[in-house]
Amino acid sequence: MHVYSTGQWVLLFFFYCFLGWVWESCYVSLKQRHWVNRGFLHGPLLPIYGSGAIIILLATIPVEDDLRLVFLLGMLAATALEYVTGAVMERLFKVRYWDYTKQPFNLNGYICLTSSIAWGFFSILMVRFIHPPVARLLKDVPAWCVDPLALLLTIAFTVDAVRSVQAAMDLREVLTRMTEENEDLRRLAKRAEVYSAFAGEELRKFRDRTEVERLLLQDRIEAERQQRQARAARALKRQELMEETLRRRTEAKLEALRNIAEVLESCRDHLEDARDLTEEMLAKRRADLEEAIEGLRRREEAVRTKTIQTYQRSLRILRGNPSAKAGEFAEALESLRKLGEIRRSKDN
Repeated sequence: MHVYSTGQWVLLFFFYCFLGWVWESCYVSLKQRHWVNRGFLHGPLLPIYGSGAIIILLATIPVEDDLRLVFLLGMLAATALEYVTGAVMERLFKVRYWDYTKQPFNLNGYICLTSSIAWGFFSILMVRFIHPPVARLLKDVPAWCVDPLALLLTIAFTVDAVRSVQAAMDLREVLTRMTEENEDLRRLAKRAEVYSAFAGEELRKFRDRTEVERLLLQDRIEAERQQRQARAARALKRQELMEETLRRRTEAKLEALRNIAEVLESCRDHLEDARDLTEEMLAKRRADLEEAIEGLRRREEAVRTKTIQTYQRSLRILRGNPSAKAGEFAEALESLRKLGEIRRSKDN
C-alpha cells in the first residue's frame, strides 16, 4: 500500500467522511421514510467514518494481504474509536447520538457485537475493493494542489465543526432548561399544595388547577394533535405551525405558574390567621413563601422569552440524529422532538 503524505491523508479523511455521509443518509432515510441529512455537522460529512477509515488503513497497512488480520485489526480499531467518540460526545453534550442498548452484547450502549463485526467486514470491503480505486484516483491529483486543497477543506471543516459544536452545546442548554422548567413546575406545585393544606376545602380546587403531570401530558397530547392538524392543513406554513404549538405550550405553562402563584400569595396573605405558630415560625414561613413567589416570577419571565429561534439549531441536530437519546433529559428531548416533527410534517 502506498505511503501517503499528510495532505493526501487529509484528502482521504474528507473523502471517507463524505462517503460515510452518503451511506448513512440513504440508510437512515429509507428507515425513516423521509430524507434525513444525517450527522452532527452542517455539511455532507460524517467525521466518524473518515476517522474510522483512516484508523483502519493505518492498522491494516502492514497486514493488507491477510484478510483475517484485516478483519480483526480493523474491527478492533474502529470499535475503539466508536466507543471513545460516543462516550466523549455524551459527556460533553448530554446527548447519546447513537445507542446500542437494545442490541445483544453491547458495552454501555456505545458499541455492540454486531456493530463490531460489521466494522470488520467493512474493513475487508474497504481495503480490498473500495480503497484501491480511491488510491489510484488520489495519485492522479496533481502534487501541487494536494496541500492547498487539503488546507481549504480543513478550514471549511473547522468552521463547520465550530458551528456544530456550538449548536450541540445549545441543544444541551435547551434540554437542561426544559428539564429544570418541568421539575420546577412539579416542585412549586407540591410546595404550594403543602402551604395550602390548612385551607382544607380549597385544596381539591388547587390540585385541579395546578396538577403538573396532567399539564405535561396535555402538552404531549397537544403536540400530537398539532401534527395531525399539520397534515390536514397543508396551506399553513411550517413556521406558523411551530410558533402556534410553542404559543400553546407557553400559555399552558404560564397558566399553571399563575395559578401556583395565586395560591402562594393567598397563603402568604393569610399567614396571620394560622394558629399555633410563633413569630419566628411565621417570619420563616413568610420568607419561604416570598422566595417561592420570586422564583415563580423568574420562571414566568424565562418561559415568556422563549421563541422558536431558541430551538432552531437544536432541532436541526435532532433531525440529523433521529435515534438520539438524552438519559436524564429524556422528557425534554421527546418534547423537543415532537416540535421538530411538526415542522417536518408539512412535507409529508
